[in-house]
Parts: sequence; structure tokens; C-alpha cells
Amino acid sequence: MAITKDNALHSLLSHFNEMVELVMRQLEIVDKLLVDGTIDIPAQIQQEIENNENRIDGFEISLGNEIINIIALQNPVASDVRKIISAYQMVSNLERIGDQVKNIDKFLSRIEDKTVFEHMLPVISSMMASSILMVKKSVSAFLNDDNDAAVWTIKNDDFVDDINHKLIKDTIKKSQYSEETRHLLFTFINLNGIISNIERIADHATNIAEASIYTNVGENLRHPKVEKDEEETKLNH
Repeated sequence: MAITKDNALHSLLSHFNEMVELVMRQLEIVDKLLVDGTIDIPAQIQQEIENNENRIDGFEISLGNEIINIIALQNPVASDVRKIISAYQMVSNLERIGDQVKNIDKFLSRIEDKTVFEHMLPVISSMMASSILMVKKSVSAFLNDDNDAAVWTIKNDDFVDDINHKLIKDTIKKSQYSEETRHLLFTFINLNGIISNIERIADHATNIAEASIYTNVGENLRHPKVEKDEEETKLNH
């Protein structure tokens, strides 16, 4: 039996939701590690993170193939094409969020000065919570055609960036109290890796929100001037 366009789109969105759930599970795991101040991560948690990451990578490949097949075989209308292309962009960003979670997990296990880590933990946890909320809202914006949630996500990106920069600056200032410079240095390097990856998660959530707005209203917020110039050129010809 031939697969209809509606069935193909339904299957695509169903698999997309499965990928979203996996990514959110990864974010929940690392969020709990940060809330608990865990740096000695149990082997069972490490294995779950690894297994989820492999499944997320698999979804990126399989969803890409589904999208290609729909475009090639189902002759989707313009509005469907917009949604499909936006989904493809989101899949790529979701996969990268998964990579960032794996990186945070790696950096956590390399922390050498737990005192400094615990001192900075409240702000790091706040950043993580903000980034997770941004991912949730950006995906919801796409699935529920909610432009307000998408706009909120984009605006909130600056807030997470500001926390990142302030945290690094404050850490450098307070580094004088430690006697173990080598351990502090390694700790700062790894904490910066964690913080940078959390910031990238927020950036990917912003990308997803922008793709959602493109799906809903056909407006590219990343390159609005380019699109406007192209439209004016078409009109002049």
C-alpha cells in the first residue's frame, strides 16, 4: 500500500517527537547532576547518556532520510515544505544539544576543585534551568504554532549569555583565595567548558524558535534583509 502524504508527515512528526523526548531526557539527567553537585557520575548514568546519544544520532540520520523521501515522493505543498525544512533544521540543532550534554557530562567528571565548583553551582544550575526552558518553549512553538513562545525564547538567549560572561568574570576575581593554583586552573577550564555548552544549548533553542517562526509566517529572522532584498529584486524584474 502506498504511503500518503498525510501519513508520511504524521510519521515524521511522531519520530521528531521521539527525538525531542530523548534530548529532553538528556537535559534532565545533566540538570539533576548539576542540582545535586555530582562530579563522580555513576556508571549507570554514564551508560544511559551514551545510549541516548547514540539513539539521538540515529534519529538525525533517519529523520533526514524521511524528510528527503517526503520531498521527493509526496509532492508537498509550500506550507508543508516550510514545516518540513524547519523540522530538518530543528533536528540538526537537537542533535547538537545532545552533543553539548555529552560534553557537560565529560567536563563534570574532570572537576578537580569541588569547593570552587560548589561555590559556582547555583549560577550554573540557573543557567541550565533557563536553557532547558528555552528548548521546551522553542519545540512547543513549532509543534503548537505558538509564535509568542518562539519570540520569548529568542529574547531570553541574551539573558543566558549575560550570566555566562558574568560568571566567568566573577570566577577570575575570586580565584585568589585558593592555594592550589593548578587544581583551580583545571577546574576553571572544565567549568568554562560546561558553561559554554549550556550557552550553546540556549543558542540551539533560539535556532529552533527561529525555524518555528519561519514555518508559521514564512519570515526568516536570521537573514531578514537578504530575504527583503531578494523580494525587491523579483518585483523589479
